[in-house]
Amino acid sequence: MTWLEFDSLVNARDVGGTPTTDGGQIRPNRLLRSDNLQDLTPADVDRLIELGLTDVIDLRSAYEVHHTGDGPLVGDPRVRIHHYSFIPERYDARDQNDPEDVLPDNTDGAGQELPGDALPFAGKKPTVTVDDAFASTYLSFLAERPESVLAALRAIANAEGAALVHCAAGKDRTGTTVALALLLAGAEEDAVIADYAASSERMPQIIERLLGSDTYRENLDGRDIDSHLTKPETMRAFLAYADREHGGIEPMLESLGWTAADTAKLRGKLRD
Repeated sequence: MTWLEFDSLVNARDVGGTPTTDGGQIRPNRLLRSDNLQDLTPADVDRLIELGLTDVIDLRSAYEVHHTGDGPLVGDPRVRIHHYSFIPERYDARDQNDPEDVLPDNTDGAGQELPGDALPFAGKKPTVTVDDAFASTYLSFLAERPESVLAALRAIANAEGAALVHCAAGKDRTGTTVALALLLAGAEEDAVIADYAASSERMPQIIERLLGSDTYRENLDGRDIDSHLTKPETMRAFLAYADREHGGIEPMLESLGWTAADTAKLRGKLRD
């Protein structure tokens, strides 16, 4: 894992170099992860293109996209944008590569079934409950939006060049997706946990950036920074549930519609 420095991003990294269980590693410049991209500078865009970026997997809700903006990569012919919300809502399958595919004017940007809240899962009772609150939220993503989770993983596998996964902070929705992708590609579990936990190193910067946004400020005001940390025990609880209930990550995803062919394609994309 390598931290990537940008003018506008504070939680960006390349998971290339992550060791695999057979002595190999994840290839660099194949899977990137970050916080939200709407403030990218021209220099940031150039750097991403230099890294080989061809596909962006945006996990924000339609509400977030509407209220914070698409960002400068939307409409760039060099990059394809895939939007897969992990939050239940009516309008969240927009093709950001199609200028005619827009959010209805009368939906207040989302038409979401949940309250008008940028991060509704932060205060929502999870569908799946384990001892760790964040792990419960991540498992609920799979229970409530399995089609979005699988589509995000397939978008990584099908990317022509480097795929970048992002949400708002780049730690929860992004962390779940990247962990699943790495594990399916055969990454060592401890290394996957370490990558997930690495976002805590940048938490002060992450929170400062989100507090600067009207969209997220209300969700964050008054919360101690420790409540946002990506702790190793959270990912361990997530993985333990998958092992206990399904026999592992791959069988858990297969119960949702993932296939052996999907795994083979993802491995071919990410492996050395």
